[in-house]
Amino acid sequence: MKKAQLSGSLRANVGKKDAASLRSENRVPCVLYGQGEQTHFSVKRVELDKIIFSPEVYQVELEIEGKKAVGIVREIQQHPVKDTIQHVDFYELSDSQKVRVDLPVRTKGAAKGVLNGGKLNMAFRTLSCYGLPGDLPDAIVLNITPIRIGQSIRVSEVSIPGVTILDPANAVVLGVKISRGAVDEEEEEGAESAEGAEGAEGAEASTEEAKEKTEG
Repeated sequence: MKKAQLSGSLRANVGKKDAASLRSENRVPCVLYGQGEQTHFSVKRVELDKIIFSPEVYQVELEIEGKKAVGIVREIQQHPVKDTIQHVDFYELSDSQKVRVDLPVRTKGAAKGVLNGGKLNMAFRTLSCYGLPGDLPDAIVLNITPIRIGQSIRVSEVSIPGVTILDPANAVVLGVKISRGAVDEEEEEGAESAEGAEGAEGAEASTEEAKEKTEG
């Protein structure tokens, strides 16, 4: 996964009043847990926004007044009206301990079905993955070049070394649906072949007919 850095300050007090005071200073209350005791701290809102409001998934290198740790965002609380971040839980990572992470799905190439007028349908924008931090990629990249109209890629067809995908194996990740005016390449080639065969048969029949007339 991609990495980001955050610098935090320990919280002297833990409670609603202290949290409200931090938010008024444009700081966000946070908790780091997962390996030993919980650490309560706060970070600048503007720095945290860059990580939270991003399509990427990050391993966050935290420095909290001398303590260093690497974590991932596990839970976010947002304001019900303003959508501003109110609180964030970070889960501390260990190189030897597997973790569950939702990784973004990316596509590579241009699907044949789309080039023929079909429409690409992304059923999953992320996939739930389970593995060691060092085995987790930045994103799941799928080559869609050979996908024709009516074809799809299922979870069972996605393979990442050392990583288990937790979503149902038969679930469709993405596919190409038919749309108005779309023509499947295979069907088109089949029609052209049939027309060619009919033309050849017609030419052969004309030749035989001409031959019979000459002989007569």
